[in-house]
Amino acid sequence: MAAEIAEQPEVWRRSVAARTRLAPVVAALKRRQPRFVLLAARGTSDHAALYAKYLFEVVHGMPVGLVSPSTVTAYGATPDLRDTLLIAVSQSGQSPDLVEMVQTGRRQGAITLSVTNAPASPLAQAAELHIDVLAGEERAVAATKSYTAQLLALYLLVDLLRDGDGSALDALPAAGEALIARSEDIRALAARYQFASRLVVTGRGYAYPTAREGALKLMETCYVSAQAFSGADLLHGPLAMVTPQVPVLAVAPDGVGGRIMAEVLHRLQAIGAHVFTIGGARAIAASSAGLKLPAGVEEEVSPLVEILPLQQLALHLAITRGEDPDVPRGLSKITKTL
Repeated sequence: MAAEIAEQPEVWRRSVAARTRLAPVVAALKRRQPRFVLLAARGTSDHAALYAKYLFEVVHGMPVGLVSPSTVTAYGATPDLRDTLLIAVSQSGQSPDLVEMVQTGRRQGAITLSVTNAPASPLAQAAELHIDVLAGEERAVAATKSYTAQLLALYLLVDLLRDGDGSALDALPAAGEALIARSEDIRALAARYQFASRLVVTGRGYAYPTAREGALKLMETCYVSAQAFSGADLLHGPLAMVTPQVPVLAVAPDGVGGRIMAEVLHRLQAIGAHVFTIGGARAIAASSAGLKLPAGVEEEVSPLVEILPLQQLALHLAITRGEDPDVPRGLSKITKTL
């Protein structure tokens, strides 16, 4: 897991250098002009799909939904998917429910696109179009580099569809390397949280998928109850469970998402919560402590770097608690759901 976390900036460089691989997908979508987008995914890939939901809605103004595959696989629904782009996101491309969702979508008139790290997988073969995220072999059970490779592939797709030049990605590799180099800061945070039984992770906008993925990594590797909430949803009830004994991890980068987290941070401070914020200087100043994100990273692509400290926290906290983050109990690298 440690090696694969460190590998991510190089994965990003490789993916950006090969951005022309998306040309056939972009051309097909521009030709067919879908009006709606549906996203299907599980686990970590579901958080990448949620990021894509924000991108398509904000950048292209398209209605976007997250699919519940069981409506097709368990209940036998056959929705009319004409004028719809159905994107299935999966690291391994082997989950039967996603494969069946894509097969049904294709029969029902959808433009089907798979985004995987396995171009020979059943999911990649089932879809009309495919994007290889180029993460390379990932051996750790807890996905790290395949997650950010998915984020990057989805961003490249959205950016190319608006005829973007990818310039927002220029600062990413160096920013990622700078954050990874601060591993000792995260190790100290892990020591503070060694005996925590519950954690809350929160963010808004593009940072909300980061909060959800960070919480999942902590649950997978440390067996801690980590609950993720949109900052807005946190204020609508769950805030009541937060006490000074329940640490809060906030993701609040500079930009719209960070600004609208201000009220959340204020409310958390008012109840005496210990809040560690990954984000901009203003958000950190409104928190108990924090880790400042490198300057020059635009909000649209900030989730690629925001997740790195949370991946490292999951790694170091697991080790601090005497666990092996490479062998989470009860889990395997490939999960197949029906």
